[in-house]
Order: sequence, then C-alpha cells, then structure tokens
Amino acid sequence: MDAATELAPLLSAVATGDRQALRAVYERQSVRLFGVANAILRDRDSAADALQDAFLRIARRAHQFDPARGTPEAWLAAIVRYAALDMARARGREIPTDDPALGDQPVEPEALERVSASAEGRRLRQCLATLEERNRRGIVLAFVHGLSHAQIAAQLELPLGTVKAWIRRGLLRLRECLA
Repeated sequence: MDAATELAPLLSAVATGDRQALRAVYERQSVRLFGVANAILRDRDSAADALQDAFLRIARRAHQFDPARGTPEAWLAAIVRYAALDMARARGREIPTDDPALGDQPVEPEALERVSASAEGRRLRQCLATLEERNRRGIVLAFVHGLSHAQIAAQLELPLGTVKAWIRRGLLRLRECLA
C-alpha cells in the first residue's frame, strides 16, 4: 500500500477528531516534514516548533484536504512549509553567525535528499533531475529553502518575471513527470 493510499483515509479520520489517526499521520510523516521545516529555518529547535504548529494546523484543517487536488504528502508539506515560513517571517530571515562564508555556497538540488528518503522522495528527485538546471534551481530555492520569487530573482540577479516563468514551467514538468 502506498503512502497516499494510507494517508488519505487517515486525514479523513483526523477531520472527524480522531487523535489516533493524527498520531498515525505524525508517525508516518514527521521525519520528512521535519526535514522540510529544517531546510527552511536552518535551526533544529525552530523546525521542531514549526512542525508542532503545523500538526496543530493539520488537526484543525484536515477537513480541507481534497485528494482530487493533490497527494496527502504534498498537502502536509505545504502546511509545514507555511508554518516554517510564518516562523521565519516572525523572527526575521537571517540568523546571525560568525561564519562569513555562510550563504555564499550555491544551492544544490541534493538538499532535497535530507527531506525524504521515501519512495515518493526518490521519485521526486528523479523527476527533478530531468528538469533544466534553471528550473530545478528555482524550485529548490522556493520550495526547499523558502525563498520568495523576489528573493530568488535578487539572488540569481535575474528579472522577477523570468524567475516566475522558470519556476512555473519547472512545476508543470514536475507534475507531468509525477503523474
């Protein structure tokens, strides 16, 4: 049984207030979702807080999950991503450090390997590998590192419209590959 087949009924049960179902979702997805939060926040304690906040949101919003619109994994990851981004905005994007080189390293798609070692994660990485570098890099910067389109455009020194188009085309290709 694949994860989507397992998670969709669990989310339906969570929507009815089933705490055991929420625990089962947590047990199946927390490691992967912690990776999403940690990639955005770059701080384990903050990522744990974001994950906790996300699971509170999941418990309250499970009735909003619609399998016709996407996979349970994507829905859960989006909630965690938004929780982490909210936390990042609240505390400020930068974490002071003594390392002058921090942030100067190029972002590689291999950062996704920390997010998930599941079959879905491997499939996503395979599909990402088929994308052109510019599309893949934009998607990783946006969805793994939590940068806005404007921040990506500034980092890559490209026009905002170009960055938006690259990410959109990349996401469309990903959707085709994952379908």
